[in-house]
Amino acid sequence: MPPVPTDTAAPQPPDAPRRDAAAAAAAAPAGSEGPGGAEGAEPPTAGEERTVTAPLVRPPGPPKEAVPERETWTRQMDFIMSCVGFAVGLGNVWRFPYLCYKNGGGVFLIPYLLIVFVGGIPIFFLEVALGQFMKQGGIAAWNIAPLFKGLGLASMVIVFFCNSYYIMILVWGLFYLVHSLTDTLPWATCGHSWNTEQCTELFNPDLCYNVSINATASTWTSNFSCADMTNKRSPVIEFWENKVLRLSGSLSEPGEMNWQMILCLLTTWIVVYFCIWKGVKSTGKIVYFTALFPYVVLILLLVHGVTLPGALGGIIYYLKPDWSKLVEAQVWIDAGTQVFFSYAIGLGALTALGSYNRFHNNCYRDAYILAVINSCTSFFAGFVVFSVLGFMASEQGVDISKVAESGPGLAFIAYPKAVTLMPLSPLWATLFFVMLLVLGLDSQFVGVEGFITGILDLFPQPGAGSLRRELTAALCCIICCLIDLSMVTQGGMYVFQLFDNYSASGITLLWQAFWECVVIAWVYGADRFMDDVARMIGYRPLPVMKWCWAVVTPLVCVGIFVFHVVNYKPLTYNKTYVYPWWGDAIGWVLALSSMLCIPCTVIYKLLRCKGSLRERWQLLTTPIWGQHHLEYLTPEAEAKLLAPEPPKEKATLFETVI
Repeated sequence: MPPVPTDTAAPQPPDAPRRDAAAAAAAAPAGSEGPGGAEGAEPPTAGEERTVTAPLVRPPGPPKEAVPERETWTRQMDFIMSCVGFAVGLGNVWRFPYLCYKNGGGVFLIPYLLIVFVGGIPIFFLEVALGQFMKQGGIAAWNIAPLFKGLGLASMVIVFFCNSYYIMILVWGLFYLVHSLTDTLPWATCGHSWNTEQCTELFNPDLCYNVSINATASTWTSNFSCADMTNKRSPVIEFWENKVLRLSGSLSEPGEMNWQMILCLLTTWIVVYFCIWKGVKSTGKIVYFTALFPYVVLILLLVHGVTLPGALGGIIYYLKPDWSKLVEAQVWIDAGTQVFFSYAIGLGALTALGSYNRFHNNCYRDAYILAVINSCTSFFAGFVVFSVLGFMASEQGVDISKVAESGPGLAFIAYPKAVTLMPLSPLWATLFFVMLLVLGLDSQFVGVEGFITGILDLFPQPGAGSLRRELTAALCCIICCLIDLSMVTQGGMYVFQLFDNYSASGITLLWQAFWECVVIAWVYGADRFMDDVARMIGYRPLPVMKWCWAVVTPLVCVGIFVFHVVNYKPLTYNKTYVYPWWGDAIGWVLALSSMLCIPCTVIYKLLRCKGSLRERWQLLTTPIWGQHHLEYLTPEAEAKLLAPEPPKEKATLFETVI
């Protein structure tokens, strides 16, 4: 059990004189808050006084207003579904299958699963358990070690950036969905206003001679060799770049805003707002649809995909083992990066979701359940993706390596091209983009929920009502929407890539995960935290968990982090456009804005606190307990290690900073 801080008012015997309480109250400065008045406050700093009021025998007077209990999930399954919706996202569908194919097929599962068990699950469990134990969002939860509250600030910066740019994928998906509701898919043919003379629908090398090419409104016949095809462009690519993005030449050419994209942007943000404005009670109901529906569509797409010619060849490419890949460092780096991305680690949202759990919820069991769901979804999605890519490669007479894509290239180029080759192509396009929208929507609104929870817990106002939450949610959505306006311009894709590659990159998430493990294991204490978990779930997790927090996981984070830094290359778009130096500089500002929160907060707190360095360290690493810890940080609770009897007239320590 973590010892109660030395300045905690110890429980007094029943016959303790009331004058002790009166003397403590008299010694307190005017305006001091009573128990519960400073929940979530930070330790006093230079020039500040500390008041501790914790009488077991209440002085005469009217009873103080009860501190309202924190909102909890209606059902525990709401938490499971919310975590599935948040963590299982687009990366599971469009990134993992490509990495598996690229890094040795089935062999890639060896480093992937190893890092899941020594990196993904330990940090996932740590973040959820921290939120559940502290009953606070991503910032205030780090009152467990107040000196490192910058970890919470860093996670809020990262998730804010994610909320700002991730929604653009939903905007593009909505645009494609609207254009899928036609008899003929607009990206299947040339002849549209956005097509150029280089547009051609024919990419089969066997048809390179004496073909008739529809490029614009006119038709002509031309004899050319396959070498001439290098100047031709697919209608799918032209729809993406000329119609959807209206791509300019560089980052320095923002161009005009696309009013159609603005309408899609406003629509998606309105949907996100009404998903989260009433809190977890409403969010917990919505995620049942948004988390489960993508699996229905994935099954339908797989059933259809495996019946297509060439599908088996694609699946073989996906799983074909190449054992030589295991000795390549890049394979292990890709596995580690994918785990940290797909498990949504370091964003603070998992901590926020865990804070709405019942105190005695078995979060240890939940962490393993969610890990299995996450990883199995990634593996299953690979069959869906590569059955279709195998069909497309077969139809075009090319090797599958020529059509395999990851990221937006899969969602908005490769897969749309594949459905144009299928019977009933509008139907399959509609299903695919509905799945993409729903898959991304819950990741988006749960991320926004995590950010709002962190902000509201940072500035608690008991009794403020739901209006405060609704206004905070509206303000957050409006600010993010204004930032997104830079991404619906002709140069918006360049801005999107800056956010995607820097603000929530592998470097920032690994930095965050490393410090989370170090603070819990070495500052607060891995054994102390294991005891706290035992108070919640009734037993201690396996000892391997604390060794992962203390040694293994930090080493994994450091190794992948160093590899990323050493192999850093300037950002490019489509392997052709190289960002200017000032573009990369903006990207590093985005990355460092979160990474520097941790050391800067530590330095700031140490400088403001009085005393020797040892005294400052002891003071600033003393946990600040909340009202709900009253019941669980008593000798009785330590003896039982389980839920004690409902508390009666008890008191606890709270710090009031004047």
